[in-house]
Amino acid sequence: MRLNGEQVTEKRLRNGYTTGTCAAAAAKAAAAFFAQATRQKTFTYSELTLPGGGSCRIPVIPFLKEGEPFCFGVQKDSGDDPDVTNQTLILASVKPVSRKILERLKSTGSGYFLEEFPDLYLNGGLGIGMVTKPGLSCPVGHYAINPVPRSMILGAVDEVMRQTPYEECLLIEISIPDGERLASQTFNPKLGIQGGISVLGTTGIVKPMSEEALLETIRLEIHMKAVNGAKVLLMAPGNYGEEFLKKTLGVPVGNAVLCSNFVKAAVLMAQKEGFQSVLFVGHIGKLIKVSAGRENTHSKYGDGRMEQMAQLTEALGYQKLKQQILSCNTTDDALELLKQHGIAGKLLDLTAEYVKRQLEQWSDGKICAEVVTFSTAHQMFGTTTDWKRLFETWKRERS
Repeated sequence: MRLNGEQVTEKRLRNGYTTGTCAAAAAKAAAAFFAQATRQKTFTYSELTLPGGGSCRIPVIPFLKEGEPFCFGVQKDSGDDPDVTNQTLILASVKPVSRKILERLKSTGSGYFLEEFPDLYLNGGLGIGMVTKPGLSCPVGHYAINPVPRSMILGAVDEVMRQTPYEECLLIEISIPDGERLASQTFNPKLGIQGGISVLGTTGIVKPMSEEALLETIRLEIHMKAVNGAKVLLMAPGNYGEEFLKKTLGVPVGNAVLCSNFVKAAVLMAQKEGFQSVLFVGHIGKLIKVSAGRENTHSKYGDGRMEQMAQLTEALGYQKLKQQILSCNTTDDALELLKQHGIAGKLLDLTAEYVKRQLEQWSDGKICAEVVTFSTAHQMFGTTTDWKRLFETWKRERS
């Protein structure tokens, strides 16, 4: 590519594997070792089919864990993604259990089973967090092993066992020895995940992208809008905002500039391109951070969502709700509480007003901003006073 007239060689960032993929690879190796009656075969790799498509071959190592002879580990490789779990050891063990124990675990245990794998049970161990608050993809009182990793781990073990004459039940346990320490560097404790980290992943692959590449993409999109004569810039942080625009306002996908976490940077780019009007649409979980002055909404720069919601609730004259808001797990949980008091809509409107002030302040008053913030869970949204006029202006530009 060329930048400022000079040829630049782009660095290709290296993909990595999710904790779920690593756990599945370790579990598959442990099951394969268990299935070998002579114990003569050694296993150095696990091959997996990934939920996002394709396959992978991950190095595994036998691990001597007290009381668990069939245990393997994977040292996680996160690629070029800045992940606190990079190089962490993820362990998986398998052991036979009776049908009676399996059924008891299914009814009272803190782990998971899937109907398609009736002879397998997945448990958490040392370093795997326990869910203590509602609103996550794992139920309260269960280990923080997300749905896709559950299916990957159980499916990998089942693939091995179907090739053997073994017909008894197996207990699979995932552990991360350094998990509790690592959890202190994440938002898990605040989310209500105690005692360790989560086993995560949706596609099985971690795909990093440099901040420079993202910013350049945003800058180019804004520039192209300006070059094509747009006077009103429609902007959203990401897919949630784009989906809201499509479903609620009828805006086709691809019309809004997606600024990701780089809200202030995008506003300054819009100002530089000559835009004087910005319509900003985003989920309350993102925009509540912007309303508090957060220039970049990525979690690594801090959270403060509940603190800001509590402050705005107090500003509405409901100081008694402040402590209850602070104890909420997510912005949608807080809105549920506010709905019970009939002020959820007012809170969304006030958030939108605060975001408007912040965007205009960042641009030194050179941009007039209107804002829409929404909650998909509650099917409601809040706005600044003049948003509809600006939206109609944007529509006329396209006609």
